[in-house]
Order: sequence, then C-alpha cells, then structure tokens
Amino acid sequence: MKQSLLFFFILFGSLAWAQEPARIKIDTDGDVHPWNMLEVNNDPNTFQFAIVTDRTGGLRPGIFPVAVDKLNLLQPEFVMSVGDLITGYTEDEKRIDREWDEFTGFINKLEMPFFYVPGNHDYINDVMAQKWKERFGKDYYHFIYKDVLFLCLNTEEKKRGAGRGYIDQPQYDYVKKTLEANQDVKWTLVFMHQPLWDQKDNGMWADVENLLKDRKHTVYVGHRHRFVKYERNNSKYFILATTGGGSGLRGPAFGEFDHVVWITMTDDGPIMANLLLDGIWDENVQTEEAWAVTRKLTGADLLEVKPMKGKEGKFKEGTLTFKINNPADIPLKVEVELNAPTAMLLKQPVGEVSIGPNSVKELSFELAMEKETPINSLTSNPFKAEVEFTYERKGAPELSWEKEVNVLPLDPQVIEVAGKKVKIDGKLKEWESLKLVKTPFVDSDPFAHTGKKDASFSFDIKQDDDYLYLAMEVMDDELILSEKGDLFTQDAAVFQLDARPMEKVMNGEEGRYYRDWIILGISPNPDGSAKLFRPDLLPEGVEYSCKLGDKSYTVEFAVPLNYMENLQGSDWGQIRINAGVHDVDKGGEHDSRLFWQADWMGDQNILGSGIFVKE
Repeated sequence: MKQSLLFFFILFGSLAWAQEPARIKIDTDGDVHPWNMLEVNNDPNTFQFAIVTDRTGGLRPGIFPVAVDKLNLLQPEFVMSVGDLITGYTEDEKRIDREWDEFTGFINKLEMPFFYVPGNHDYINDVMAQKWKERFGKDYYHFIYKDVLFLCLNTEEKKRGAGRGYIDQPQYDYVKKTLEANQDVKWTLVFMHQPLWDQKDNGMWADVENLLKDRKHTVYVGHRHRFVKYERNNSKYFILATTGGGSGLRGPAFGEFDHVVWITMTDDGPIMANLLLDGIWDENVQTEEAWAVTRKLTGADLLEVKPMKGKEGKFKEGTLTFKINNPADIPLKVEVELNAPTAMLLKQPVGEVSIGPNSVKELSFELAMEKETPINSLTSNPFKAEVEFTYERKGAPELSWEKEVNVLPLDPQVIEVAGKKVKIDGKLKEWESLKLVKTPFVDSDPFAHTGKKDASFSFDIKQDDDYLYLAMEVMDDELILSEKGDLFTQDAAVFQLDARPMEKVMNGEEGRYYRDWIILGISPNPDGSAKLFRPDLLPEGVEYSCKLGDKSYTVEFAVPLNYMENLQGSDWGQIRINAGVHDVDKGGEHDSRLFWQADWMGDQNILGSGIFVKE
C-alpha cells in the first residue's frame, strides 16, 4: 500500500500543482521600500532533488552514512543515484546479501524516496544480476514528476565491467517506447552509471542519443570518480565525483571531492549545485559547549617563533624553535613541516606532537647552510614552515586548520641616535642621506609598475630621547593626487610600525592594524598641504609633514617614544618597521604597491622582518 501511494505521489502530484503559490503579506504603502521585489521564488512547478554518486570502487568507509545524514538536513523531495552502491564483484551470495543489507540499512534512514541505478560493482555477473532483480525488480525504468521524465538506465546489462558499458536492443526499445509516450514533458533527465559517450563498443547508446537530441534533456553518470561537465547532443552531460568511492580528493580544480548534487528543476532546465560533504553541517556545528573551546582560541597566541639569528648580515647555522601554546581544556595535535630549500635540515620532529590541555611545548629544528650566506639574498626564498593544528571534539566537527609562516634569520638593524632634534617640516635637512634603499617587493599586475623610473623610494629612521623619527623620499613620474580621495586611490607613502613585545611580534599572527600595530599613511595634496590617513587611530602626539616636489614628494613623522613604552615598558628594546609606497598611474587605471619588506598583510610576509633595536 505504501509503494502504491508513493507511485501515485511521484507520477501525478496533481494536488501540489493546483495549489496557489504562497505570497508575502506586507504593508506596501510609500514610494520606496526595504526590499527589491515581492515575487517569491516559489513556482509550484519548481522542485528540488539530490543525487548521490559512487560509494564504492575504492570504498572509503563512513562517507556515505554521513551523506545520508546531510541529505536529511537538506530535505530534498527525493534522491537519485548513479550506481556503484556496493563493493560486489563476487558470486558469493551471502556476501552479496550482506553488502546489500548494509547499504539498504543506510537508505532506510533517509526521510525521502531513493531511486536505485545499477553500476558495474552492483551488476557484474549473473548471480549479482539475479540478486538485483530479487531485491529491486527492474534494472531500468522511468517515472514522471511535475512534468519531468526521469529515465534510469542500466549500462551494465552485458555485465562486461568498467569501461565496457552497453545498451542492448531490449533496453533501447524500452527507451524509445518511453520517449514516444512522453513527448510533451518539459524536460528529460537520464541517470546511468558509465559515460557511454566516451566508450567504444557501447551497443545502441548512439541510437539512444539520437532519440534524445531533439528534446530538452540532461545526462548524469558516475563511474570515473572525477567531476567533468560535457556539452554534447544539444545538451549537458555530467560525470559526477564521489560519495565515498576512491578519490585523490585533490579538490574542485581536479574534480575530486565527496559531494551530493542538489538539483533545482525549473521550466528552463535543471540548476546544479555541488554540495561538498565537508561544507554541510547541522545546527550543532557550534554549540555553547563547543564555543567554550573555540572562544579560547580567538585572538590566542598559539604559535611563537624563536628565530635563528644572523651575524653582521650573514647566516651559517642556527636553531629555529616553535613554541606552541594550547590554551584549551582538551589536547591539541600539532604537526610541523619545514621546507628549507636552501638549507640542510639536521633535526626534525617525527609525526604528530600532542600538547596537553593548558600547556606549552617547544619544537626545535637545527639548520645549516653549506656556506655562510648573506641574509638579504634569502628574502626571495625563505624557510617555509607549515603548522597544522587539530582539536578533536566530542559531538562537534573536528577543529583543524593550517598556518604557513615564512622565516629568515633575524638581522636587526640599530636605530641611529639623532645628533640634533629633527624638525618635522618635510624638508629633510637633518638627514644627511636616507640609507635604506632597496629593490622593493612589488604588488601589481605586470604592466602597472614599469621599474625604478616609474616609482621608487628611500627612507631612514632615527631617535632621540623623546621621539622616533621616520623620513621618506618618493620619486614618481606621474603624481595622482586629490584632496577628496583617500589613501588608496592616490599616490601615498606608508610606514607600518609594530611596537609589541618581541614574543608578540614573532607569534605567527600578524595581528590587526590599529589594534596590534599602526599604519602611518600620508599623501600630499595638490595645494601643498598633507592628508593623513586615520589620524584618530594614531598614538597621541604624532607629528607629520609632507612636501610636494617636481615628480617627487618627501615625508617626515615623529612618533613619541611613549608609544613603545606603553607596549613594552620603559626599557623597550625594539620596533618592527616596514615602509612602502602606493603608486597610481594612468589616471587611476594602474595601481601598484611597493614595499621595503614584504607586506605584513600578504602571503609573502616574512615573520619578524624589519626589526630595529635601540643603540
């Protein structure tokens, strides 16, 4: 009785079609409203269903049951399949029954209809074919739902295995009869296991395609465990990825992922969404209990790097140490992989390291160069450390993330003491020369920055008993300035200053600007005045000046030493500094950023670069 009612629901569904679409009831008085339209996307002829793909062929246990749970979260109207549901490839009836019992046990947990389609793992010999017929009856069939024809075919009827699918005469005759009887449906969806269009000796598949070519249709298959979209026969054909079958899992770029396919069927055809299983979670994705763990990690300094040290700008050997802090009440698993292409790795921790609740552990690496090497020659090829953190939580998703840091031996520069007080007027009279000149890190497209003649800069720093002084001279062949523009839409000079204690500077988290470190950004105005970026967020007492020249401008800043003292104490010892230029050309079409060291907010950032120490 239950199956008869289900067939009536799927085949006819006339009561649902006749219902009037629900409408939003809201006061529409007035000429403007806080909505874009009131025509709800609820056409009664539109519906949603899901597709699962290969579970076997390199079965990875535990994936398919997760898919079932997540389908119940999504609540499609029904679920389709494209075969390879059990491991099969045997004539042992007890094993076949055991595998089908396991699979139907998963399906029995679904809260909606499921439609079986045979794959080569399900239908490879006479014994398995007979078991299919005993359990499921037909091995090819069709149904109609809301004026859409669902055509479920058997590419395995010759039982020839992978790469040798086949459509024989009886099945072709069935397809022909079905299509002739349903010429007026708005769309035809075909589900089968093997991509017959990409196989030789495939029987009458070409004849089936000929029957389909003049009607709106879409084809879904599995088998190859790698997602590929084809456009052929005036339609779209899809090879789906996996729902637990063997896969390299290299991600969307390779078409290798575990997914369920979500189809929204419209009058204009199916709209596909590939829902990766690890992106679908229920309401317990974050509970109050789980938040008790994760909130301790928000803003926590989990990683501190104790860097190697250079000597007089060179490096030969040293020890790189990672200090890992676990602030949570559960164990933390950490794995560090160090890639040092220009060094010899002498010592490395093996495998994962477990760090107990609320505890700290250090991991050390000893590195040595073949010969003493200038540190500045390593900036384009630093030591890269990949650190993976994992918390396993009961009743909640595993909490896992990776962090990559670029590390070089530290070579701090000494801050020169000013011989006399520096006047902040932009004229640079107190600076004999700006010593820090270097080919900068460039962030632009290949055509925006054309070299030193396009834009370049030099800078220097000094201090006295009251202030830290910074000066910069910028050469720019085309100055784009505006009194109304902001720092990032015109030419500007930038200093980044991080005055936190050394362990904070080296904690592997660059922090947020204006919370953990500051930006001194300034641009000359056309009238000769200066525009300071977010002065309200700068330390009290900062002085500045910017003077406009002919294809150039100069910048000076004075930062009170109490900025460093407030963060490190009166005996402050160091500050991290970067300098850069924002260069706009071609009326704003070209946009480049030039830095002395890699931008702290970018992927090339080198941990602890630009450290200056007091004399």
